[in-house]
Amino acid sequence: MRVKGFGELEAVVMDRIWEREGTTTVRQIFDALAAHRDIAYTTVMSTMDNLYRKGWLARVRTGKAFTYWPTLSREQHTARLMREVFDAGGQTDLVLTHFVEQMSAEESASLRQALRRLSGGEDTA
Repeated sequence: MRVKGFGELEAVVMDRIWEREGTTTVRQIFDALAAHRDIAYTTVMSTMDNLYRKGWLARVRTGKAFTYWPTLSREQHTARLMREVFDAGGQTDLVLTHFVEQMSAEESASLRQALRRLSGGEDTA
């Protein structure tokens, strides 16, 4: 099973969109990308349209252009990818064990806190 992610340019565009607060336009993303790479406006527009058609972006027409926003946060997207990896990785308990063994002490503490919160053992404050 192949993990569904983004193409190279789609990943760059999504990173820029996730870095922004609220909605964004093709022009804003183009300007951010063009400052660091040689890229055509139409390439950014096509990429954002593709991301919209794939369900990663939502949009509304504002005048002659569209305003876009992500349908999932970066964290929700990452969690979805992790779920797909667990589903494709063989024995889930072994995959999870190997994953946890690779965690830093801080990541392990964050995982324990999240599990306590989900089980009702700790407030989210």
